Amino acid sequence: MKKHPDLIIRAEHQQLIHSLRKWDIAYYQNDAPLVDDATYDAARARARELESEYSLAGESVAGISVGAAPSRDFKTFPHSVPMISIQDVHNESDVADWLKRVGRDDIWVEPKIDGLGFSARYEDGVLVRALTRGDGVRGEDITENLKTISDIPHKLYGQKLPKIVEVRGEVYLMRADFFALNAAAEKSGGKLFANPRNAAAGSLRQLDARVTASRNLRAFAYTWGAVSDRDWTTQSEFFERLEKWGFHTTRQWCRMCHSMDEISAYHKHIENIRSEIPFDMDGLVCKVDDIATQEKLGSTAHSPRWEVAYKFPAARAITKLNDITIQVGRTGVLTPVAELEPINIGGVIVSRATLHNADELMRKDFRVGDKVMIQRAGDVIPQVVESLEHAAHSHPYHFPTKCPVCGAAVVQEANKVARRCVNTLGCPAMIEGELQHFVSRKGFDIEGLGDRNIQKFVELGWLKTPADIWELIPRHGDQLRNMEGHGEKSVNNLDVAIRSRARVELHRILFAIGIPEVGAATAKTLANEFGSIEKLRAATTEQLMAISGIGDIMANEIVKYFSDVHTKKALDELLKHLTVVNPKTEIKNSKFDGKKIVLTGTLSKYSREAATEILESMGAKVAGSVSAKTDIVIAGADAGSKLADAHRLGVTVWDESEFEKNIK
Repeated sequence: MKKHPDLIIRAEHQQLIHSLRKWDIAYYQNDAPLVDDATYDAARARARELESEYSLAGESVAGISVGAAPSRDFKTFPHSVPMISIQDVHNESDVADWLKRVGRDDIWVEPKIDGLGFSARYEDGVLVRALTRGDGVRGEDITENLKTISDIPHKLYGQKLPKIVEVRGEVYLMRADFFALNAAAEKSGGKLFANPRNAAAGSLRQLDARVTASRNLRAFAYTWGAVSDRDWTTQSEFFERLEKWGFHTTRQWCRMCHSMDEISAYHKHIENIRSEIPFDMDGLVCKVDDIATQEKLGSTAHSPRWEVAYKFPAARAITKLNDITIQVGRTGVLTPVAELEPINIGGVIVSRATLHNADELMRKDFRVGDKVMIQRAGDVIPQVVESLEHAAHSHPYHFPTKCPVCGAAVVQEANKVARRCVNTLGCPAMIEGELQHFVSRKGFDIEGLGDRNIQKFVELGWLKTPADIWELIPRHGDQLRNMEGHGEKSVNNLDVAIRSRARVELHRILFAIGIPEVGAATAKTLANEFGSIEKLRAATTEQLMAISGIGDIMANEIVKYFSDVHTKKALDELLKHLTVVNPKTEIKNSKFDGKKIVLTGTLSKYSREAATEILESMGAKVAGSVSAKTDIVIAGADAGSKLADAHRLGVTVWDESEFEKNIK
């Protein structure tokens, strides 16, 4: 008997359903994914789990088919046979269970191409219409666009062709073409795509077929929809038929398997060589080969019973280590970086990953040419986990003893892992790093001073210290206006952006100047404790250590930073251009002072970080969860379980308009 759900369970389920629908629209209709595959799959699995355990009224995850409503920009037509989705499985146990259910040992295993699905209808061998998947019932008319792809025959070859046949498959981009497309877009200031799948989808779903024709799209065919007189009896035979008709297939990467052991071994083999295959795949599709059995097994409303998609793990992949380069950070630390054969992990193309430090690199014996395992830690930062196989005739890597940027000596301080460049005042990499940190979002957040412009201005010798930023346009504005990529308008906008940051909160400048060991949270603590930069500069180690959260290492670094003669001079020059605001004066008489506040959902005018900063600047304590001690919950769009908790506990709830009214 299913459990009876409480308000929190219902709220979580509704939030999951809402998110899945939103993510589907972003992925299938807008070609702009909001989350990676692992996050999507986890949300779908969680919604299914809740529905299995509780009696939940209303919409279910089963009602969310893969796809999204067609765009209004295209004509739409119904599919003769719905384009339903394939059930995903993620482990051997699930595949083994499926094998038992189908009761067959003739399993055709083929790559699951990470592209955009299409259905091409041929009448008397001639292509008459092509549709996208759309919502599975109706698709967008992409006939003229699909005709621009050389892998799609306009007329089928051979004899005894079906009078009507709908050939279905995936449009995709080779990885090399994806990189070339993004490089051209970057040069022209156009849109950059996150991965080949989105590039292919965005290229195919163009209102102007000439744009599609310029994108070098490719296509694989692998199944059929409506067919008038089918005479093939197996899935593998259909691949042969497709090739005779003039289509490209993935047959060279397909395999007939007869047991779970064979499927598992082939899954591991393809996962190991993914980086060597020139296009992206995110798993293998296992199909009963015999079509009569397929028809007997049938389908649910959403997926066939005779096939499953055995997905690859989203967070890890195996690829080749092409090179090891050294990155010099703002503090002079040398970090080894792996230059990888590009590989798709969880919807993101990874071509570089950290090797952490010299000791780690040598302990794990990473060598150029190795086959390596990489992962995205927290699905964000790529890391090289281990070397699986050394390349023939490879050699151990020798860490540099001189800075690769400026040529200065590299030293390793006692009891520390990091190796640093000693040229703290003149190394261009350190200057760039310091300035990029200074103008970052948690620092001065100066629009128009991105990493590339910082690099360019450092190379020109225009920027050496943060104070130089306020002299940039007065001294070099005329030269900048005459440089390619900069005009009168962009230079004026940059000037306004710089001058608008002359008034700055104390915690922002404390973060921006890059005091060792001091992050954004500690900067706020120091600002609240001392109230002015002058008092902090005069603080002793003992005074600093008396503050909660500041230990002896951090206290010594802060005192050392403000005692350095070069730091003193650079900071004095910077302060000539600034008005530093004391946050304590803003907190007095604030209705938020001391209040415990929780943010949930999405605000239309403020990022979560911006709203938090506003509230904290007015004395509030922003928490991550709702309790009986919470004073106010500020709820934006798509608010989930935290809003339900607030209602259950009787906590005051504000919408965005109420929040905005009170902060003003």
